[in-house]
Amino acid sequence: MQTRNLFDLADNTYIERRIMHKMYDTHSFASSNYINQNITSACHDNNISNHLEFKYNNLNNKVSIHQDDAISFLKKLPSQSVDLIVTDPAYSGMNNKLKLGKGRIVGQYSQKGDKESKWFSEFEDSEENYIEFLSQCKRVLKKSTGHIYIMFDSYSLLTLGSIVRDYFDIKNLITWDKVNIGMGHYYRRRHEYIIFATNNNNRKIKNRKFPDVWRFKRVHNSAYPTQKPVEVFQAMIYASAEENFTVCDPFLGSGSSAIAAIKNSCNFIGCDISNKSIEVASSRISKYIESGKDIMQKNSTSVEENIFWE
Repeated sequence: MQTRNLFDLADNTYIERRIMHKMYDTHSFASSNYINQNITSACHDNNISNHLEFKYNNLNNKVSIHQDDAISFLKKLPSQSVDLIVTDPAYSGMNNKLKLGKGRIVGQYSQKGDKESKWFSEFEDSEENYIEFLSQCKRVLKKSTGHIYIMFDSYSLLTLGSIVRDYFDIKNLITWDKVNIGMGHYYRRRHEYIIFATNNNNRKIKNRKFPDVWRFKRVHNSAYPTQKPVEVFQAMIYASAEENFTVCDPFLGSGSSAIAAIKNSCNFIGCDISNKSIEVASSRISKYIESGKDIMQKNSTSVEENIFWE
């Protein structure tokens, strides 16, 4: 059986965005000696009407992001094609249960997914959907090298976290301490969780001295909802990846995971169902590739003088 190319990229270096039925401002993709642009109208075989893609390829990094549903996207990837999955699923459980988002600060949750809404469309995290998601993650992860990091809020950890054991060998539960307190009911939230697991292999992380509590400040006044600090993903990738590993994030969001992968000399492939996510992330990635500057996070969020992996 012939192996498919995961990135499906030409040999030359390029950045490409494909847009179906929609053209928008592309000034954020500044031209340079080593980056070419190509915008084409393309046929699309799923239900997303405006399909956006971003691709970049050179000798050091391959980056490919796509607009797609997470499960649909994973089903299209070849088996055992990814070394590392790092992801922050857009869980719906807590919001549906607690009926959050009723005011001017965070917007109306009932309007999630609308063009002007502050809430984006979420992953319907039923047990059935989550089992399908995990089974596809397991399929695409390499057996010999596969590590996976999945972020959870407290509600989704209780309702879905235990299912991860049926598919992966859980090694640790990491706590991300956001340092600054956030909103909450009964107790205000200051942390999230990250399950770290392997695809039933014994490959180690780079250093056994790494802590399981990570102190990085949350991103305030972010341009994209729930934007995560690049350092959170850098900690995952630095610990578990080697140069030229392929990192996958099926819930791309603002693209922080892609920036972290590039910083660690890894290839990256990811997706998000949101138009805004693909537009924001592709602009962010292209600017970082061209200038080395992260336009959405200008400063480190670490509170430690020396980050533990340095």
